[in-house]
Amino acid sequence: MSELKRWDIFCKVVDNFGDIGVCWRLARQLHLDHGLEITLWINDLSAAQAIIPILDITKNQQVCDEINILNWNENADFSKAAEVVIEAFACGLPDAYLAAMVQQQSKWVNLEYLSAESWVEDFHAKPSPQPNLGLTRHFYFPGFTEATGGLIRERSIAFSNQQDKTSHNLKVSLFGYPHAPIHDLLTALQANNRGVAVYVPASGILPQIASFFGKDSIKVGEKLSKGNLTVEVLPFLSQAKYDQLLHDCDINFVRGEDSWVRAIWAGKPFIWQPYFQTEDTHFTKLNAFLALFYEDFDEKEVLCKAHQYWSAGQLPKDVWNGYLEHLQDIKTYTFQQAQRLAKLPDLASKLVIFCNKI
Repeated sequence: MSELKRWDIFCKVVDNFGDIGVCWRLARQLHLDHGLEITLWINDLSAAQAIIPILDITKNQQVCDEINILNWNENADFSKAAEVVIEAFACGLPDAYLAAMVQQQSKWVNLEYLSAESWVEDFHAKPSPQPNLGLTRHFYFPGFTEATGGLIRERSIAFSNQQDKTSHNLKVSLFGYPHAPIHDLLTALQANNRGVAVYVPASGILPQIASFFGKDSIKVGEKLSKGNLTVEVLPFLSQAKYDQLLHDCDINFVRGEDSWVRAIWAGKPFIWQPYFQTEDTHFTKLNAFLALFYEDFDEKEVLCKAHQYWSAGQLPKDVWNGYLEHLQDIKTYTFQQAQRLAKLPDLASKLVIFCNKI
């Protein structure tokens, strides 16, 4: 149990799902695993409702799963600050709330985006004094090594024995940004000599899937087939249902941050599409992860090509076929890596310890 009981998390929704997905998981874990009183400030309740289905967008204040949720707008009451304030992804805090933090002498942590880049260890947990406020802002970097802030991982996550042989037929989950090479992937899957079932939670890639099947549009519940390929459109899933989908599939295409980490905990082969950034910064982030996560994997080159081509907006058949040829080895290695990472302290636990020390 923490000495600092009252925590506020500020979340500004940027790409609809990633930011609020991370903040909601963190809020729930801090409450369930550490007994903290959590208030989550959200600036876009409509977008957040996709992640929190029980959220009532007409209310400025409500409780969902024992988390106090406040509508972050210009009319909100910022007069009382929590003991610990998490500013998610440098979203910026309201001036009135900063003034309340001065009165409270709040602990102030900026939760950064997840990265496997080597510089993260050097900047993790570093203080940034704010002389005009008399407060210190601390930069907290999630990561894949002991010298970083760790990964979000609830205590309830358990690894079952998943080392059965990959079946002849494939189950694939598909969640990506609109510039992903959807047509290339579906073409390669359709040409394969095994049956493939693709499950697509509703998102911005549905127009590309519709185009592949020669349709103007598709909707939730539709199931389309071509050759050995079947594609089923699912509703946008709750986090619990999405986690289950990842566990049930043989290969998971994921994007951003939240689904990326969940794919790791599923322990199944996955291909990650980082959020697009100018000057190809997202490739730097991708390659740093590939180098770290697959450091000891014998077929690293084949696997890295699949990730890199996918993020570059194309997926040649030979690259995909090379990936499938090594799928069983990829599955074994991914499961072992998930188990290894699960032995490290998780982000929420490290965050609680850190905030009680500063």
